[in-house]
Amino acid sequence: MSNEVIELENRFKLNQMDISERIRIIKLEDVNCYLVESKDGYILIDSGLPKNRKQVEEAILAAGCYPGDLKLIVVTHGDSDHVGNCKYLREKFQTKIAMHRDDIGMVEFGDFTYNRDLNIIIRGFGKLMAYVLKVNLRKEDRFTPDLFLVDGQSLSEYGYDADVFTIPGHSRGSIGILDKEGNLFCGDLLENIKKPIEAKMIADKKAYKKSIDRITELSIKKVFPGHGEPFFMEEF
Repeated sequence: MSNEVIELENRFKLNQMDISERIRIIKLEDVNCYLVESKDGYILIDSGLPKNRKQVEEAILAAGCYPGDLKLIVVTHGDSDHVGNCKYLREKFQTKIAMHRDDIGMVEFGDFTYNRDLNIIIRGFGKLMAYVLKVNLRKEDRFTPDLFLVDGQSLSEYGYDADVFTIPGHSRGSIGILDKEGNLFCGDLLENIKKPIEAKMIADKKAYKKSIDRITELSIKKVFPGHGEPFFMEEF
């Protein structure tokens, strides 16, 4: 084994938590990505910001996932901090991108306000702040998904015994992935920076409440949020 590969593996081990042997956490400065080892290869859940591209790619390779091994990139919602590397990784690892149709404008047009229930003032202010803070998806990183996921869809054909659940509220096309072991990847429905709490940004409060009510009825053991540390559902 070359020194370069060993260095990548060691760097990756420092960046993951010992929660599940099949779930590798790619913990970035602003957001989390998750690399799940499936029966046939790997599934990547979210992809981080472009500024973290090298870190994400190195973590994937250090896990032993090479071009052809990454079966699917699943997008929990269309915000740039979750989709910023999707296009690059699709080409690099010869894979496909899957997400809910309702967030498509966010990744095709780079507009984080797309299809969100915001009034005209908040929408205008949001667009201005997105420009200033550079949180919209850059033109070179925009893409059209290969697959559109729907509520109740199984990911078993990609080797992962898990189902898709629609959990709108943060965005209209927000989804969660719940596997048969009770691990829920919730995107930005919940976060755990200091403690497990509800999302700070809620575009549709009514839809969000329904999503919260829905997950409380599911058999969830561990929650893997887009921001902060994984936690046990009973802690929420």
